[in-house]
Amino acid sequence: MGYYLADGIYPEWATFVNPIPCPVGRKRQHFVVQQAALRKDVERAFGVLQSWFPIVRGATRIWDEETLHNIMTACIIMHNMIIEDERPDGDVEHVYDGTGDPVEPSRTPTPTLEAFAQWYGMITSRQGHHQLRDDLVEHLWQFHGVE
Repeated sequence: MGYYLADGIYPEWATFVNPIPCPVGRKRQHFVVQQAALRKDVERAFGVLQSWFPIVRGATRIWDEETLHNIMTACIIMHNMIIEDERPDGDVEHVYDGTGDPVEPSRTPTPTLEAFAQWYGMITSRQGHHQLRDDLVEHLWQFHGVE
């Protein structure tokens, strides 16, 4: 299950990584700084993509995960091509991948009410939220080798 970097206005669900309101200790303080910096980078990047490509602003629930990935990848590639085209030095050479297969709408059946309720419970789990955040605190601490 994926997660989103969020600010403090979002609920404590397993899919949101909110900042720690009053971080105690160097590990948690380090996490708060890193989480805020990365969240701002992501917000800026999405802001740029949304300003160029209205499809990024629209509803996404109608597409499956692979289609969303392809849409975002295409928008990022097109953005980079626009930036390259506007550069004063035209000497930059890049090779882009092929266009791939045509997009097909998802035809998977909708889950049963029981499966939906179970999935919803996992997503909205407060315990899952705290476990994810604690795991990320530890991972960042170990990853950056902070003493």
